[in-house]
Amino acid sequence: MAETSTTSTTARLWHPVARYGDMVRLWVRAELSYPASFAMLVVGSMLINALDFAGIAIMFSSIDSLGGFGLREIALLYGATGVGIGIADTLIGSVERIGEFIRTGRLDQMLTKPVPLLVQVCSDRFTLRRLGRITQASVVMAWALPIVDWTPSRVLVAVLMVLSSSALFFGLFVLFSCVQFWTSDASEFANAFTYGGNTLTQYPLTVFPRELAIALTVVLPIAFVNWYPCLYLLGRSDPFGFPEGLQFCSPLAAAVVVAAALLVWRTGVRRYTSTGS
Repeated sequence: MAETSTTSTTARLWHPVARYGDMVRLWVRAELSYPASFAMLVVGSMLINALDFAGIAIMFSSIDSLGGFGLREIALLYGATGVGIGIADTLIGSVERIGEFIRTGRLDQMLTKPVPLLVQVCSDRFTLRRLGRITQASVVMAWALPIVDWTPSRVLVAVLMVLSSSALFFGLFVLFSCVQFWTSDASEFANAFTYGGNTLTQYPLTVFPRELAIALTVVLPIAFVNWYPCLYLLGRSDPFGFPEGLQFCSPLAAAVVVAAALLVWRTGVRRYTSTGS
């Protein structure tokens, strides 16, 4: 009996993952049917994102440090947040189009299908060209990694940092996209927190006021994307004097944000009354 219950639970949890994989394969197959176009889009994405870090590197031609951090230390921050948002944007970036789905009635069509709504929304128009952002951020991060005095614990923190930052951005994408259940079009509002958060975390928080660092820790925990784990990787104490235990709390922050996002998503779907009502 217990074995039957376990099998049923496993099947229930695996179902949305399997359906997500099925739909992603369809979009990937369609995208790869034009290999030259796909290659140009990936390379173009890499070059566009590379301009961000090129600007930072050029800035360091006239300064030695920014907020007390050197270029390679900032490259570690930049790469960590870039990989995190890149993975989340690739896997679920379409969720920010929920307002478009509502206005066009596509959300009503999705609700009639035997696949979880969030899975359908996240996998819609899945595109591999976003791999360009992940590749570019990974190259920058790999360039910065030699400055870390590696130990087993730092390897573990680095792995958890990448996983947690992806989960945090996953939660932020879903959480702020849900606003469109009530406003029908507020994608720019969501972008301010997702892509805006990514821009903020490309720099050491020491260049911002202490009040903003507190807000990014307590109110909107974007600081856990890379700031706190990178302090541990670099062997630095917190410049703001915050507890060192925060340097290990990224997985907890990610779990809280994802749980809040799923709760808001569920509330939004329940309050949705379709465009024709």
